[in-house]
Formats: sequence, C-alpha cells, structure tokens
Amino acid sequence: MATISEITKEIRLIDSLEALKSCSYQGDCRAGVQKALLQHKSRLEKQNALLEKYEHMKRYENEHAGKIVAGIDEAGRGPIAGEVVAAAVILPYGFTLPGLDDSKKLSMKKRLEFRGIIMERADFGIGIATVEEIDKYNIYEATRLAMKRAVDGLSERPEHLLIDAMTLDTEIEQTSIIKGDANSNSIAAASVLAKTTRDMMMDSYSEEFPGYDFENNKGYGTKKHLDGIESFGVTKIHRTTFEPVKSKINQKTLF
Repeated sequence: MATISEITKEIRLIDSLEALKSCSYQGDCRAGVQKALLQHKSRLEKQNALLEKYEHMKRYENEHAGKIVAGIDEAGRGPIAGEVVAAAVILPYGFTLPGLDDSKKLSMKKRLEFRGIIMERADFGIGIATVEEIDKYNIYEATRLAMKRAVDGLSERPEHLLIDAMTLDTEIEQTSIIKGDANSNSIAAASVLAKTTRDMMMDSYSEEFPGYDFENNKGYGTKKHLDGIESFGVTKIHRTTFEPVKSKINQKTLF
C-alpha cells in the first residue's frame, strides 16, 4: 500500500475538481489522505476562483475584440516626493494570469513575479513626469503627460485605450473606467508595472537621500518622512507645490 506521503504527492498533481472528486483515493479512510484531499480541493477551488475573476476582468477588453487594446494606469499621484509614473500594456491574445489585480492588493513578491511575466510576454511602455513638471502643471496634468509618454513607448499603436479613471487628449478612442485596475486585466497589468517601477525609483532615492525613509514610504508623507524634512530639509525630489513641503521651502535649504 502506498504511503500517505506518496499519495499526497499524487493528489497534488490532479488538475481539476472533477478529477479529484472521482479519484480512487476518496475511498482511503486514513486521516492523512483525507486531509490531503481536502487541502487540494481548497487549492483547486481558489485557483478556479482566480481564473473566474480573471475572465470577468476581460469584459472591457472583450468589448473591443479585434482591436489593439492598451490598458493604462499610474502610480505616485499622492506622494509629496518623487515622480509620477505611468504604464501602458497591450496583453497578447490568449494571455492568462490568474490573480492579476490592482497592484495595491498584491504582495510585493507577487507584484514582482507578475512584473516579470508581463514584461516578458506583453507590449508595454513606461512614462514618467518629473517633479518639476508636477509643480509646473499640477499633478493631474502631469499624470496625463506620463500616460501619453507610456502610450508613446508601446511598440504597437493601440486602437483603443482603457484608462483608470482618466481621459487623455488623443485621437485614439478610449474608455475611462472607475477603479479600472480592479476591473480590467490590461489596466491591472499597467498598475503592476507602474507601481513596481516607481517603487524601484524610490528605493534608489533612499540611498541618495538617507534619513527620509523613502525605501518604506515611497514618498508618502509618513511620520518618518516628515521627521526627515524637519531634520534635513527639502530635497530636489520633493514636490514644492504639495503641503507640507510648500510651507517648508522658506525654512530649509534645498539640497
């Protein structure tokens, strides 16, 4: 008779709930085997739920089937330091990535895993608006600028844009989707690329400007960040039109 360990390994190779339900191990009364069956059932149910959600999040892309569709999202509208970063992504036909979601809902490990998959298999562009542009135009217009640059960075010219809660001044037809990163796979993919790219940039800034905790706050106005401004002043990557930076300009020397 096979050991529980051997059977557990075989159970984990079963790829559907139907096959699991009809497998011969269902009649094995040993507690270890029954535990393995229940655990794998839970695993398969979770995988099915993620796949169903992914299929549901294709509905906007499916509305424009036959067209080259790009999803667009940004990262960094709220921080008081650092650039705003946008990404545009065209997912290839048949692309499937169960678990893809708004990047804020994913762990750092999962974001980086998905980043690698998306960059390997999809057409993508990254657009950045500088701190100077944010202060000159305002964050909304700077975000639009970053998004346009992301679209320009695509290898293919898209025929329809799916944009997270924004509109762009372009001749390309577009759809603005509220909470698009949680409702469209293309936008979710762009969300992952935009956030991971910006996080990496802020990690680099943490080495250039120690004392502001950029590696953890990514430019948001946390207590440690504000303490850093009090201790070391305003840096060249701080947004001078954002409070409390604006109020500190005349008090501290720019690096």
